[in-house]
Amino acid sequence: MTSEVVKVDGLVKRFGDFTAVDHIAFSVERGEIFGFLGPNGAGKSTTIRMLCGIITPTGGSGHVGGFDIFTQSERIKQSIGYMSQKFSLYTDMTPLENIRFYLGIYNVPETQWPERIQWVLDMTRLEETKDRLTAELPPGWRQRLALGCALLHRPPILFLDEPTSGVDPLTRRQFWRFIGRLAADGITVFVTTHYMDEARFCDRLVMINEGRIVASGAPRDIVAAQFPDRPDADLNDAFIKLMAREGGR
Repeated sequence: MTSEVVKVDGLVKRFGDFTAVDHIAFSVERGEIFGFLGPNGAGKSTTIRMLCGIITPTGGSGHVGGFDIFTQSERIKQSIGYMSQKFSLYTDMTPLENIRFYLGIYNVPETQWPERIQWVLDMTRLEETKDRLTAELPPGWRQRLALGCALLHRPPILFLDEPTSGVDPLTRRQFWRFIGRLAADGITVFVTTHYMDEARFCDRLVMINEGRIVASGAPRDIVAAQFPDRPDADLNDAFIKLMAREGGR
């Protein structure tokens, strides 16, 4: 049985004459924290939306959890968790109402609802605010709620599209501690980000710019490959060098 839960080869997405994703190939191992790193407009969100069955690729091939991204998008949607970079829950509903709504969306049997509801409220630390309007919650709390809803059906693969954009550094640190616990429990986490301090927590990274992969590997290996004679170099240095090189090709 293969340990690869995501695999793409020659993946392409065009919008008219614009190529957003240009023949990329990579794989993700089960239980891995896999980072997809690049500047705004690099093709990160387009790639993740193809993998999640939201948009159809133009070319290439890809599988997520054993399902084909061209022909089995609905199966993919039911078998993954997805948290978009834009808050996608209902702000005019309470956290409890949002949780119940997504339990129905994910077709979780109603006999399991009490246990799942309590699990998410405990995990997100929102028990005391479960009956407040979601619109009244601070951004970091809404973020925790969105993550909890993405995990309601216990998916083996979780896609996070720039999940900490717009939140404070402390909340980001707490969020990444939780991601680490999920991976330790065997959940595969695929996360897009442009924060270097977050990217270093990933087991492996793929760096993308202008729709093309420019580097891949463990964070320390990417840094070492770009600066073999500079022990003081960090991931930010490697990122700047790679993006500048590709942008000027």
